[in-house]
Amino acid sequence: MYAAVLLSNMSESDGDGDGESDTEVYEVAVVGGGPAGLSAALYTTRLSHDTVVIDRGGGRAAMMLDTHNVIGVTEDVSGNEFLGTASNQVEEYGGDVIRDFVTEIEREPDGRFRLSGNSTEVIADRVVLGVGFSDERPEPPLPRTGKGLHYCLHCDAYMFIDESVYVMGTGDSAAHVAMIMLNFTDEVDILTRGDEIEWSDETQKLVDGHPVDVIHEDVTGMNKSDDGWLESFEFEDGTVREYKGGFALYGSNYNTELAEALDCDLNDDGTIVVDDHGQTSVDGIYAVGDITPGHNQVPVAMGKGAKAGLAIHKELRTFPKSLEELEAEGPVAESDVPGVSAEIQAAARSFGDD
Repeated sequence: MYAAVLLSNMSESDGDGDGESDTEVYEVAVVGGGPAGLSAALYTTRLSHDTVVIDRGGGRAAMMLDTHNVIGVTEDVSGNEFLGTASNQVEEYGGDVIRDFVTEIEREPDGRFRLSGNSTEVIADRVVLGVGFSDERPEPPLPRTGKGLHYCLHCDAYMFIDESVYVMGTGDSAAHVAMIMLNFTDEVDILTRGDEIEWSDETQKLVDGHPVDVIHEDVTGMNKSDDGWLESFEFEDGTVREYKGGFALYGSNYNTELAEALDCDLNDDGTIVVDDHGQTSVDGIYAVGDITPGHNQVPVAMGKGAKAGLAIHKELRTFPKSLEELEAEGPVAESDVPGVSAEIQAAARSFGDD
């Protein structure tokens, strides 16, 4: 392993010494400020590693009107509030959070990584990719996301108990989600919106064996209540069907451009290949959250981020020195400890002060 950089917010001059090309140096750079990336940053910062989060904003979690399935977080907390609190925590522990879009990551000759954004450039020993994916949206008319249009069955099925529900899509996933929703309600329609069915013959037999209606006419209009929630869809045959809400299943677009440029291996489904701790096929590059295989859930993403943070700490921590290092360098002097930067020391001393 290459040597860790022990001091953040130090700068390296890439030019002729005039200071105009100074680049901030960190031990850990996290790309993406979702639940996974922020959890990784929280762990690396609290474990004494100088960390920066570079976040372009938005993302799946930021779209949540309410936070579901997260122990200790009440339903009335929006995604933006949830992420804002997490960002503040990282900064209070001594990490940096920057709003920018990372456009390029390159490995330096010394093994570190240079991250370039629209207005930011940093160097880091380890990089964590937490850039997630984007759900493919169907064509309008559509209700507002979170108020009748949903993408996460495991997050939102509870709110549709005993309600009329639609599932948009033509593939196997749409058919299976529709059948799963029968665990919560007895009124489930699949809306193909005039497109040809793409699910398998076996799936068709399953659909035939469940009380699910398949509506082939396209949606031509929509009615909403005063609070913005969906009330009903109008169809091209003139019918109107009432729905509390439903799910769109048209696939996902994984944000793997940075990973591919770094030659990280991808799975057949478009996710990044990682080990149990988030390490990709490229040494020093980690990936966490929805861009990796597994359930797309906030608590799962947070767990992935935590595991990556712990793994990075084990790689980068200064102490204990190995026997080989002690033999080569001699005993650790009292003046060499603690192995934490001045920035994190200062943050820790002032933590909790008003």
